[in-house]
Amino acid sequence: MHYLKYFGLREPPFGITPDTSFFFANRSMQEALNTLLVAVTNGEGFIKITGEVGTGKTLLCRKFLGTLDSSAWVTGYVPNPNLEPRTLLLALSEELGVPVSAGADQHQLLKGIGRKLLEQARSRRRVVLCMDESQAMPLETLETVRLLTNLETEKRKLLQVVLFGQPELDRKLASASIRQLLQRITFQYDLKGLAKEEMGAYIGHRLAVAGYTGPHLMSPGAIAMLHAASRGVPRLINILTHKALLLVFGEGGRVVERRHVRAATSDTPAATPLRRWWWPRFRLTRAE
Repeated sequence: MHYLKYFGLREPPFGITPDTSFFFANRSMQEALNTLLVAVTNGEGFIKITGEVGTGKTLLCRKFLGTLDSSAWVTGYVPNPNLEPRTLLLALSEELGVPVSAGADQHQLLKGIGRKLLEQARSRRRVVLCMDESQAMPLETLETVRLLTNLETEKRKLLQVVLFGQPELDRKLASASIRQLLQRITFQYDLKGLAKEEMGAYIGHRLAVAGYTGPHLMSPGAIAMLHAASRGVPRLINILTHKALLLVFGEGGRVVERRHVRAATSDTPAATPLRRWWWPRFRLTRAE
């Protein structure tokens, strides 16, 4: 990436891959992480985290899994649970290290997973399964996951499940055929984007992690415009800031101004079109 050396960066600061080294604990993200940690510590069966596209659900999931002590926890991660029940059970068996015979049916898979969960409980280890993109999961597969959480001791569940998904997940869970699962969701959180006052710290954090040590790279006006265009959604913030930095690099400049954010916004279909009140301010400040 051409502008890395120009700005003194070790790595791209505004990529869209969920990299936990760039994790930024804004208010909503920290509250969601706290909710997850409290819920699994209490031994709850189902936890639900929802959020719009790009709000950082996958990053949160990876941060959460990385926070758990591996000596006390066994974790499983299914990135795309749009699977029929047997295939999901095969994926879970693989995550938990359950030996599976060729041609094992759903009943045999459930028994094997149950035995493994009991082994972990006897070893005083808890098991948590995180399922990303859960809004894509078929209803019959959701019901299979619910049946897995029926396994319990007198004290706690043998398996805890965290469902991460877009708001469409709530509509799916409202289906009468899986109403028992909805009743078992004891903790939930709706992940939001960054507030306007968190934007500067977020951008500064990502630049610092990437190795930047110079003065502020974005003017206050550019940061305010960036929030308006991105709605505080981290993925959009990253895309727009990356494009704006490319424009500054191309000009040989050193600071992202509003005109760079405006151009980046025009080039990004998912961004919110900027309202007309931005334009007079832009024209009056020729330096931007």
